[in-house]
Amino acid sequence: MRTAVMRTVADTLGLACCPPAYRHILFLVAMLAGVACWVGLWLCMPIHPIALRQVLSPVFFSLVLWQPAMEEFLFRGCLQGQLRQWSWGQRCWYGITAANGCTSLLFAAGHCWHHPPLWAAVILFPSLIFGYFRDRYMSIYPGIALHAFYNAGYFVLTGLP
Repeated sequence: MRTAVMRTVADTLGLACCPPAYRHILFLVAMLAGVACWVGLWLCMPIHPIALRQVLSPVFFSLVLWQPAMEEFLFRGCLQGQLRQWSWGQRCWYGITAANGCTSLLFAAGHCWHHPPLWAAVILFPSLIFGYFRDRYMSIYPGIALHAFYNAGYFVLTGLP
């Protein structure tokens, strides 16, 4: 009984094991989209690549691994997992659930705290991608991997805050 309850909690929070997402063609497309965004950044704004010693720093570790893991746990694990419990949260439009849409709007709004509103609005699209994989695999792990990948490229190109 206790194992079943723990499994249900793990499933709701998106912490259960999932099949390898990297084999899914849309996951690979999502990774390529990150690379395309980095190229766009490189072409459109001044780039200040960081040095190798900065890549090995605790700040970089925090921005690329720790924060994406915490954000995915809180937004996609806790919030999206709870919203999917409701029948309206399971409604789907073009592969995006209502739970994902609500969670992504809050995620983008949360980025207004440290970013200009337009930049926070741009964050909505990757958030919908992270949420899509949360819904598809019932796990936050693919979203954490993508989020960390996106952050790594962004901070390597633009510098650390």
